[in-house]
Amino acid sequence: MADMDGLKTGNTGAIDDSKDFHVGVPAGKTNFHVKGMDNVDWGMKDRLSRIFNPKSGNTLMLAFDHGYIMGATTGLERLDIIIPQLAEDIDVFMGTRGGIRTCVPPTFNKPVALRINAGSTVLSADVNKEVNGVDIEDAIRMNVSCLACQSFLGTDEERQSLKNLSDAINAGNRYGIPTMGVTAVGKNMVRSPKFFLLATRVLAELGAHIIKTYYCEGFEKIVAACPVPIVIAGGKVLPPDQALTMAYHAICDGANGVDMGRNIFQADDPKAMAKAVRMIVHEGATDKEAYEFYLDTKKK
Repeated sequence: MADMDGLKTGNTGAIDDSKDFHVGVPAGKTNFHVKGMDNVDWGMKDRLSRIFNPKSGNTLMLAFDHGYIMGATTGLERLDIIIPQLAEDIDVFMGTRGGIRTCVPPTFNKPVALRINAGSTVLSADVNKEVNGVDIEDAIRMNVSCLACQSFLGTDEERQSLKNLSDAINAGNRYGIPTMGVTAVGKNMVRSPKFFLLATRVLAELGAHIIKTYYCEGFEKIVAACPVPIVIAGGKVLPPDQALTMAYHAICDGANGVDMGRNIFQADDPKAMAKAVRMIVHEGATDKEAYEFYLDTKKK
């Protein structure tokens, strides 16, 4: 058994500076552009190449799965109107099967990261009590490029939550479909760099092919310690300049993409915001350059 001293109580606060994460040393690669995926099969690589641009190595996901737990949230009252406006500028639709089937035309031909969780809503006292609500056959019917499964570490539901993730990984592996492990946080859950260092590594070691997590202090160490690509969550609504700065620092620190929802579709000009984030993710733009573009485009 691994030495547990300091782990149970040590997942709060900053990351130990005495540890050597070899920040800046590239992950070992051979002939594939997605971190840690050199040895997966052809079908898995094909789907990962649809998610992660082979030239930039990065991805811009549009998260609009909020309705499965929050209903008609601000900015997403009409998926059928807002989603088509943003389709041109994003790489991946991240949503539920109901939202995708009803509001995303298949002619857009964009890869899908399918949210598979179910079991709770904001009306519930325990929003972390979730199960997998989508079976692999339905995911195959939808031709998804990725399964997205949330995990609640450090809660009473941790065991079931990690089983949900493992079940998704096992099912996806049988058919060459990658799984994105999502590090969930709630109002009673810790949000420290140490927690995200633990959570991202745990999900990757269980076999998740992509990790979605939150940007935080010490993020470059979290990325270095994670053997698969990390995509940051957009999180709560920020002023556009702050959201772009977060995306810029995440990419600079080694993230391979952004999965942004509210900070795009609740912006004054969602399309301009999507284009600005894309500049950072794929074109190497700074946050200042992207924000200037956003302001100039918004005026037109």
